[in-house]
Amino acid sequence: MMNTYARPVRDLRNNYNEILDLANEGNQVIITQNGREAAVIIGTEAYREYETFLHQQYINRELAQREAIANDPNTVWLSEEEFWDGFEDTL
Repeated sequence: MMNTYARPVRDLRNNYNEILDLANEGNQVIITQNGREAAVIIGTEAYREYETFLHQQYINRELAQREAIANDPNTVWLSEEEFWDGFEDTL
């Protein structure tokens, strides 16, 4: 289970290993500066999972947009020959 810890920015210098241990155990550490949130530290595994999630969201949005275009009755479809003919004209 992920826990959230808030630590002041000075702890990055004074307790760096402790903060890394917390992050690498699956927790998130919010770094505060002057009492305000300034950054979040998470472990590399959590970061990879987050990147995968963002990529999946991007793919889903792109697919939905392409599906909407394909289903639009005003979409013009070209044959392969028409496509390549038009492409060659741009060279």
